[in-house]
Amino acid sequence: MSETLDRFIAGLSFDLDEYQVKACQDLDDGAGVLVAAPTGAGKTVVGEYATDLALASGLKCFYTTPIKALSNQKFHDLAARHGDDAVGLLTGDVTINSQAPIVVMTTEVLRNMIYRNSRSLDTLGWVVLDEVHYLADRFRGPVWEEVILGLDSRVKIVGLSATVSNAEEFGEWLDEVRGDVRVVVSERRPVPLTQHVAVARHLYDLFDPRRPTEVNPELVSIARDEARFQRDDSRRPRGRSGKGKRHVSYGTGRFGGAAAQRRGRDSRPGGPRNQPSRIQVVRSLHKANLLPAIVFVFSRSGCDAAVSQLLNSDLVLTSQQEARQLRRIVQRHGEGLTDEERRAVGWNHFVAAFERGIAAHHAGLLPVVKAIVEEGFVAGLLKVVVATETLALGINMPARTVVLEKLVKYNGQTHADITPGEYTQLTGRAGRRGIDTQGHAVVCWQPGMDPRAVAGLASRRTYPLNSAFVPTYNMAVNLVGSMGRDKARDLLEHSFAQFQTDRRLGGSAVRNRQTQAEIDAYIRAAHCEQGNFTEYARLREQIRELEHQQARLRKADRPSHVADSLSRIDPGDVIAVPSGPHAGWVVVIDPGTHGHRGQRPRPLVMTPDRAVVRLSHHDIDAPVARAAGVKVPRHFHPGNLADRRNLGKAFDRVLDGLGKPIVQRHRVDADAELVGQIAELRARMKAHPCHSCPDRESHARFAERAMRLSRRSERTLAKARAKATSIATQFERIALVLEALGYLGEGGQSVTAAGQMLSGIYSELDLVTAEAIRRGVFDGLDCPQLAAVLSTIVHESRPGDRGHLHRMPDAASEAAESQLRAVRAEIGLLERDHRIDRPRDLDIGFAEASYAWAAGAGLQTVLDDMSAGDFVRRVRQVCDLAGQIAHAGVGEALAHTCRQVVGAMQRGVVTMDRED
Repeated sequence: MSETLDRFIAGLSFDLDEYQVKACQDLDDGAGVLVAAPTGAGKTVVGEYATDLALASGLKCFYTTPIKALSNQKFHDLAARHGDDAVGLLTGDVTINSQAPIVVMTTEVLRNMIYRNSRSLDTLGWVVLDEVHYLADRFRGPVWEEVILGLDSRVKIVGLSATVSNAEEFGEWLDEVRGDVRVVVSERRPVPLTQHVAVARHLYDLFDPRRPTEVNPELVSIARDEARFQRDDSRRPRGRSGKGKRHVSYGTGRFGGAAAQRRGRDSRPGGPRNQPSRIQVVRSLHKANLLPAIVFVFSRSGCDAAVSQLLNSDLVLTSQQEARQLRRIVQRHGEGLTDEERRAVGWNHFVAAFERGIAAHHAGLLPVVKAIVEEGFVAGLLKVVVATETLALGINMPARTVVLEKLVKYNGQTHADITPGEYTQLTGRAGRRGIDTQGHAVVCWQPGMDPRAVAGLASRRTYPLNSAFVPTYNMAVNLVGSMGRDKARDLLEHSFAQFQTDRRLGGSAVRNRQTQAEIDAYIRAAHCEQGNFTEYARLREQIRELEHQQARLRKADRPSHVADSLSRIDPGDVIAVPSGPHAGWVVVIDPGTHGHRGQRPRPLVMTPDRAVVRLSHHDIDAPVARAAGVKVPRHFHPGNLADRRNLGKAFDRVLDGLGKPIVQRHRVDADAELVGQIAELRARMKAHPCHSCPDRESHARFAERAMRLSRRSERTLAKARAKATSIATQFERIALVLEALGYLGEGGQSVTAAGQMLSGIYSELDLVTAEAIRRGVFDGLDCPQLAAVLSTIVHESRPGDRGHLHRMPDAASEAAESQLRAVRAEIGLLERDHRIDRPRDLDIGFAEASYAWAAGAGLQTVLDDMSAGDFVRRVRQVCDLAGQIAHAGVGEALAHTCRQVVGAMQRGVVTMDRED
C-alpha cells in the first residue's frame, strides 16, 4: 500500500473491509473505480480517499451528489476531516470557498462548469460521483452521463453506487468511455438482516430458523387458515357486473392490499384480525428492543396520519432526558420561525410528537422540520420515523429496524407491487454499522398475503441500472457550442443508453444468425426436382399479399373504420375529404367528437377558399388521416373574417407542399388494378414447372415457413437499425428544430446569440422559456406577475392535488400566460412534425401562490391546501428559473425583474435549512 493510503487507514476509527481496501488501491494505481455496495456498507470511504489523494498530489477533487441536502451534509463531513480552508461548497445558490482543493457540489453544477469550460477544471484530478445509480432517474439521470462523457480524459472517476445487478455492464461502459475504470462489487451487508412478518401482536421470522431457505411454516399455516374462511369466489375482486376481474388496480394481490382487504372484511376468524395496527407494531418493536425504526408508508398523508395515530395513543418512547435533548434541537432550529409560520405548519403538534420520540419525514414537510427530524434520528433520540420511500434515496439515516406497512404502492398510474430492487433499497436502511449486530426488516401482514411471495421478494437482489439518457434542447446547444455538431453526435453515440442498446442488438444478431440457419434448413427441405421452388413460392406469396391488400381496401369502406379514423383527428389537422362538394384538402377546426356519443363525428372544417362547413356522412365515406398540421387560434370564431383570413394564410403555406389529394373515386380504380395483378400472377404460377409437382404442397409448407421466418427477421433487423441510432437520431431531430427557430446557424453547425441564451436555461421546458424571452412575453411584467408566469413553466401538479380551478392572478399575467401557451403550441407543432416527444404542458396551479408570496404575503395566506414542503420547493424552483434567465444574457430590464423575483421570494421559511 502507498504511504498516502497507510496514513488514511491509520486515521480511521474502524477497520476497512476488503472491498474498500481494493478500491483505494485501484485509485493508488491511477485507475478510476466503480464501487457498488449495499446501503450503509461504507462505500463513501473510497470517495473520501480520493480527497486525500487530491490534497497529497496538489490536484483538485470534486465531490458530487444528486441533491443539495447530501452536498451540505458531505461538505460538513469533509470540512471536519480536512479543515474549513480545504473544502468548498457549490450548490447553485450557495457558494463557499469555491477555489478550495476539495469542492462539494451537485452534479448539475459540475455539468454547467463543463459546458462553460470553467478554469476550475484545469487542475481537476478526481471526480467522485456519489449515488451514481441516480443515472437511472428519469429527471436527474441524464446529467450523470453528460458529466461522465464531458470530463477531460485525464480526470479519474470514482463512482459510488448502491448494489445493482448489472454493475459489470455499467463498469464496462465507464472503462470504454473513460479508460481504465475498475469495478469493485460487494454484496455483503455490513450488518446482517433478519426478515420478519408482523401478524397481529406477534413478530414471526419470515424464513424457517431451522431451514433458512424455506418459508416459516407458521406463516404458511396462518395464510392457509385465513383462506379457509373465505369463499372461493370471493378471492377475486368483483366489478359492478359481479364477474371477477382478471386485472385489478391494487397489484397482483400476492402481498394483499386494498383489493385483498375488501375480500377479508367479514366477521369470520382470521383475515383482518391478523393485520396489525401501527400501535401494535410499535409496541412489539419497543418490547423486543428493536427501536429506533423507520416505518415506510407510501403516501405523505399516510405518514402524517400515522404520527397523529401514535400521538393519540399512550405511547411515550423517550426518557425525560431524551425529551429534553429533543426539545433543545427543536428550539435551536425553530427559533427563526414566526408565530404565523408555526401555526401554518402545525408546529405544536409536531413538537408534541417529536418529544415523545415520533416524527414524520417526507417531501411535504418544511426543510427546517426535516432537518430537525434528521438530527434527532441520527443522534439516536427519535425512536420512530414514519417516512415515504424517498427517504431510502436520501441522506444517511440508518435504523435498527425498517417496517414496510404494505408491499403495494401507487406508482403514479396504478397500485403496483414493489419491485425486488425497491425492497432492497428500503430495507437497506436496517442495521446501524458499529451499533447494531443485526438489522431487522418487518413486513406487516395484509389480508390475502402469500408469505412465499414475500420470501421471493426478500431473497431476490435484482436491481438493474438502466440509462434514462435523452438529448434536450439545452444539451444540444451546449454540445454544439463546445465541440460542433458532428462531434456532439459522436459523443452521444457513446452514451450509456446507446451502449445498452448496442448490447441488446448484439443479442439480436446472435438470434438472427440462428434464424438464418433455420431458414436455410427449410429452403433445403423445400427443394424440388421439377424446378426452382423458391421462385414458385414467391409467386404464391405475392398473390397472397395482393389479396390481403385487396381485402383491406374493401374493408376500409366500412362505416366503423370511417368513424374510427374521425375519432383520431384534432383541431389543426389537415385532411383530405374523400368525396362530395368539399372533396380535397381541408383544415379541421373542431373534430366534432364532443357531445356525440354513439354517433359518427361531423367535423367542422375550413376549405382552401375560406369557407367554414360542417362535413356530412356523404362527404366522408372513407377513412381519413392527418397529412399535415396548422395552428388554430385558441379563440377562433368561424364567423370572424379576420380569424378565417389568418388561419387561411397558414393553411396556404401547408398546401404548397401537399400536392393533389387522393380522393374516394380512385378507390375503385385501385381495386380494379389489384384484380388484374392477381390474375396475371395466378397465370404465371400455373405455368411454373413446380405447379405440377406431386409433392407441391409439402414443399410449399417448408417454403412458407422459410419466408415467414425471413419476414420476421427483416422486421427485427429494421427495428434494431432504428434503435442503433436512436440517441443520435433524436439529437438530429432536436437540432433541426433549433435550426428552424434560429438557435443554431450555419446549417446547424454553430450556436447563434439566441442559442447562447438557451444554453443557460435548464428547465424541462427550456426551449419554450427561451422562445418566450425572444418574443417579449415576459417584458413589462412586474415582480409578482413574472413570478406567477414563471411558475407555470416549472410547476407540475401532483396526482393527488385537489382539482379546483386555478386562474392567473391579474390581467397582465393572464395575457402573458396566454402568449406563453401560444409559444408552447407552436413549438409543439414543430416537435410533432419532427417526431419529438413533447414534454409536459404548462401548469398554472402554483401561479396565485407564487404571485402572493412575491408580493409579500405571509405563509399562512399562501399555503391554502398545499403542504409547506411543497410550497418551499416550488418557490425555489421559480427562483432557480428566474436566476437562470437573469444570467442568460437577456435584456437588463428583464434581468432586473428576475433578480427582484429571487430577492422577493427567498425569504422566511424558503431560506431556512436550504436543500434541493
